[in-house]
Amino acid sequence: MISPFESGQVRYQDDNRIISYGTSSYGYDVRCSNEFKIFTNINSAIVDPKNFDENSFVDVQSDVCIIPPNSFALARTVETFRIPRNVLTVCLGKSTYARCGIIVNVTPLEPEWEGQVTLEFSNTTPLPAKIYANEGVAQMLFFESDEVCETSYADRGGKYQGQAGVTLPRS
Repeated sequence: MISPFESGQVRYQDDNRIISYGTSSYGYDVRCSNEFKIFTNINSAIVDPKNFDENSFVDVQSDVCIIPPNSFALARTVETFRIPRNVLTVCLGKSTYARCGIIVNVTPLEPEWEGQVTLEFSNTTPLPAKIYANEGVAQMLFFESDEVCETSYADRGGKYQGQAGVTLPRS
């Protein structure tokens, strides 16, 4: 269901304390990769989910991402998910980031959805904010039903099925 999978909480890398990831009490703390798309308004574009302008983002590959004040960035999880037909997954931000004014937004992972999760980080502060790649950024909570759903994401041919990398809006 999760690959790569960490069966416990990882709190250190190379003897350095990190923001934890791996299995938690009732969920799984995911990491963000080092691929970021940082929102920029240098082209004075309008954000339109039906006609999204890819020039609204600057691509960055780095161990850290600096999000400008009152702006946002997209990233993806290190982990790839394969959600079972009887499970719905919801993502919540980690308190370490929330307490810094950084909000993580992810839509639910529906039954039989597969892929890397695109993450949105909103910097609600008037200061630049830092996101750390390969460290914990959000917690996935899994809700198992006692029966399978009638129509899964795969059955509907969902437009984000099998996504890899940071995926922009598709209409």
